[in-house]
Amino acid sequence: MRVTGAGRSGLTPSVEALDCGNSGSTIRMLAGVLAGQNFTSTLTGDGSLRSRPMNRIVEPLERMGARVQSRQGRPPLAIQGTEHLKSIRYELPVASAQVKSCVLLAGLHADGRTEAIEKFGSTRDHTERMLKWFGAPLETTAIDENGAAIIAINGPVTFPARDIIIPGDISSAAFLIAAAALLPDSDLEIEAVGLNPTRTQFLSTLRSLGVELSITNEREQCNEPIGMIRVSRKLTPKPVSQGESNVVEGRLIPQLIDELPMLAVVGTQIPGGIEIRDAGELRLKESDRIGVTVKNLRAMGAEVEEFADGLSVAGPRKLRGANIDPARDHRIAMAFAVAGLIAEGDTEIEGAECISVSFPEFFTLLESVVER
Repeated sequence: MRVTGAGRSGLTPSVEALDCGNSGSTIRMLAGVLAGQNFTSTLTGDGSLRSRPMNRIVEPLERMGARVQSRQGRPPLAIQGTEHLKSIRYELPVASAQVKSCVLLAGLHADGRTEAIEKFGSTRDHTERMLKWFGAPLETTAIDENGAAIIAINGPVTFPARDIIIPGDISSAAFLIAAAALLPDSDLEIEAVGLNPTRTQFLSTLRSLGVELSITNEREQCNEPIGMIRVSRKLTPKPVSQGESNVVEGRLIPQLIDELPMLAVVGTQIPGGIEIRDAGELRLKESDRIGVTVKNLRAMGAEVEEFADGLSVAGPRKLRGANIDPARDHRIAMAFAVAGLIAEGDTEIEGAECISVSFPEFFTLLESVVER
C-alpha cells in the first residue's frame, strides 16, 4: 500500500461521516488525529461500535482544546478540532493502548509536552514504535518495576515519509497456535509473526500451561521484532493440586486482552482448567466477551463459572458440538471454530462472516492446515 501524505495540517473535511465499522482502534486513534485539524469531523461505526464507551478519549481531547459531542458517551462522535491543541499530562483511567495512542496522536498537534501515564502497567506500544520510526521526539520513562510508565511527545511534530513493513498479527496467529496445541500429532510453523514484547504474553501463558512451542529466526524488521513460531501437540500440563486452577489476572490482562476467549477454550482441556480475573474490560469489547464466552462454553458441555470480571473453566472436559452464537464478535467466532475442531460432533457458528473484520482468510488458512 502506498500512502501519499498531505502533511500535519493538510487533511480536509469529509463530506460524509467517517465509518469505522467494527473497529474501536480506528475510531479512538483517528479521533486523536482529527482533534488537531481545523474542521469538524463525524466518526461512526456499526451497531456494536456505537455501543462502546468513548468518554475515555472525549475527556483528554476536550482538555486539549477540541470539542467532542457524543451520544451519552457513545458514538457517533462529532469532533470540532483545532490546530492549536494544548499539551496535557493525562493519567489513563484504564489500561488501554487505544486511549494512550489517541492522546499521543493528538499530541503531535499540541504545543509543548504531552504525557500519557500508564499506571496499570504497560500496554501495546505499536504507536510509540511507529512514531519513533518516523522520527517523532517521543520518550518513555519507567515509573516502577511493574510496567507503569510515562510516555511523552513534544509537539507540534512534522516528520517525513518513510517505508514500513507490517509484521504478521500475533492475535490472529493465536487461534492457529492454539489449534495446533490442542489437536493430536500437530506440528505447525508460522513465519514472520510480530514478537513485540507487549504482545507475546499469550505464548508465555501457553508455555506455563504445558504447551511446547519455540521461536526461531528472530530479527528486527523496521520498528518491530518478528520471528517464526513453531508449535506441536506435546501438551504436558504442569502438576495442579486438587481444587487448584491456573489463574490469569492482574497486570497480565492488558497483554492478553484479545486472546482471553481462546485461553478459556484451552482451559477446558488442561488439568485444573483456567481462571481469568481482572478482565472486566472484556464486557466492553465488540461483545460482552465474558458473557458470550461463558454461554457458548456451556453449550459445548464445559463447566464454567462466571464472575463480574472474568470466568473460571474446569478442565479437562470433553466438548461436544453445538450451535454457537458469537454475537457478531470475530474473536469469539474464531475461538469457537477451534473449539469445534476438538469437540465431538458438528459445531455450527452463526454469522461466522464476522471473522472478516480482522482475519478474512481465517477459514481458508485453517482448512489448509487441518488434516481430517
